[in-house]
Amino acid sequence: MSLRRLAPDEMQPQSFAFNAQNEARVAREIAKYPAGRQASAVIAMLWIGQEQEGWVTKPMIEAIAARLSMPFIRVLEVASFYTMFNLIPVGEHLVQVCTTTPCWLRGSDDVVAACKKHIAEKPGEISPDGKFSWMEVECLGACVNAPMLQIGKDFYEDLDGPKTEALLEAVRSGETPKPGPQNGRRSSEPMGGPVALKEVQ
Repeated sequence: MSLRRLAPDEMQPQSFAFNAQNEARVAREIAKYPAGRQASAVIAMLWIGQEQEGWVTKPMIEAIAARLSMPFIRVLEVASFYTMFNLIPVGEHLVQVCTTTPCWLRGSDDVVAACKKHIAEKPGEISPDGKFSWMEVECLGACVNAPMLQIGKDFYEDLDGPKTEALLEAVRSGETPKPGPQNGRRSSEPMGGPVALKEVQ
């Protein structure tokens, strides 16, 4: 596993507080657990904080630790273990490219090359317009539709270099491309449609 650290102090904001809407969400999460077990809400609180700020900051971890009566290091351990938490600032749209073996065998190198061309040369860098950053991730769970990537909560599958470039340009222009296979197939069916079990007995 790669080493994951908090962003340097000079990148950190001075403070953190949940906004009113998210404070209500946090209260609901904490209320799910019996007295003495509120620390179980730590993942949910980190996720809500990240949705609010775009990434997990040191002041956010400190605020969550104080709220849940947890040592700072325990909250940091959770945030740094799970790769769903961004420990550095990210662009408006975070592009997560799967480069695990099935995607690599099906051409994820071309997807990465498109990200380098249209976002930034190195993973973790934010594009000049602030719209994107990208990173390599482990399996996104649709190996039969490899290669694939995730933007926000949407998964885009059956990609190649040109399809990835078109996808990024569409998102950059404010569009929301339809998630799923990008080569015309339906779900994970074979190209051309199903070839077996087509008749009802």
